[in-house]
Formats: sequence, structure tokens, C-alpha cells
Amino acid sequence: MQKGLVIIPTYNESANIERIINVILAVSQQLEVLVIDDNSPDKTAEIVKGMMANDRRIHLKTRPRKMGLGTAYVLGFDYALKNGYDYAFEMDADFSHDPIELPNFINLLQAYDLIIGSRYVQGISVVNWPMKRLLLSYAACVFARIVTGVPVRDLTSGFKCYSKNALARVDWQKFNVDGYGFQIQSVFSVYKAGLQLKEIPIIFVERRAGESKMSRRIIWEAFWLVWKLRILSIFNGKKYIKK
Repeated sequence: MQKGLVIIPTYNESANIERIINVILAVSQQLEVLVIDDNSPDKTAEIVKGMMANDRRIHLKTRPRKMGLGTAYVLGFDYALKNGYDYAFEMDADFSHDPIELPNFINLLQAYDLIIGSRYVQGISVVNWPMKRLLLSYAACVFARIVTGVPVRDLTSGFKCYSKNALARVDWQKFNVDGYGFQIQSVFSVYKAGLQLKEIPIIFVERRAGESKMSRRIIWEAFWLVWKLRILSIFNGKKYIKK
């Protein structure tokens, strides 16, 4: 049986973390969870440590300060490769990504190296977002798709599954972006490595508890990154691919 890792970066997710882990582990016996916590003041890490005492499928990495989503995923991907996992998920802690969808990703791994949970592949599937945020997100994805040339409708999705091959082919240590930028760059890199991508529809539900981590800095970083990736595409686009 193949073994998969669900990577969950956290900062102040004590309201969600225990329940999301329990649901993930109940969905499939193949799955384990790695929480990467950035020294949450609300004791998120302590909750995870308590759960680890009773379940060997739960793992924890703690960092000394808030270091961002991008570096958390790079750490998680490295952990997955070094510990023999066959695939790894990106997933939020706040139930905006429904754990019930996880088997739908796993079932496609024999044919694809990156499966993307897409809010925009079948119309628009977002719940409880204000119209301004929805329009911004949708327009950003259209803009990123046109400029980078990557044929994916939801380039900023944070719900993804990578095969071991995809994790190994990308040079994650060269990434230096966060948030939306990290999501765009990760899909761009897997695509430029010549691997197979697949979007599947999901319903994205705005977080039920806690606060959003989005900021203007992350948005602007993603905007300028898209143009950088466009330039890379002109010159082959292999900067983030391992040789």
C-alpha cells in the first residue's frame, strides 16, 4: 500500500487542528499528517503533540517564528522525500479544503504527477467569499494563466497532491516566494518539468474559525512573480528543475 503525507502549515489554528487531523486520518489508512507550526501563540503545536502520543501517523515540525507558507511546504516536501512517502498533499488547516476530497486526488496518481483542487475548472466553486475577493482571485488566476502560459485555471489553489516524481524533479530550495506566489511557481515548475497535470473540481469554503493569513505583500509578490515566470518561459523555464 502506498503511503501519503498531508502537509499542513499552521499559525494559530488551535480551533481547527485536532478536528482536521482526525478527519484526514479517518478518510484513508494510507495517509499520515505533518503539521509545520510557526510557534503559534495559541498553542497549536501543543495540541498536535498531545495527539502524537496516541497516533504514530501524526508528525510535527516546529519553527521559532512565523516564517511563511512557502518555506513550510519546502520543509514538508523535503520531509516527504527523506521518509519514503509516495505522494504529498498541500492542505489548509481551516476546512476550506474538504478532507473528504482526498481520495479523489489519490485515485489519479497513476496517471498524473500533480493533481490540483480547482475552484474554477467547472465554473466558480467558492462559498462565503465577498464579491470583491472572489473577483480578485478569479482575475488573478486568469492573468497568471495568460502570462505564464501554464494551462491551469486555478494557479493559486492551495489544495494539491504531488507524486514522488514531481517532488523529486523540482528544486524547491530555489523558491523564495510565499502564498499565492508559491502556488503559481510550484505548478509552473512541475509543468516545465514535462510532467502531467490534472485539475479536479472542489468546493472551496471560507474558513470557519481563525483568521486569514493573506496580505497585500503576498498579492504583490505574486503579481511580479508572474512576469518573472513569463521571462523564464521565453528562455526555456528550467530554472527550478533539477538536472
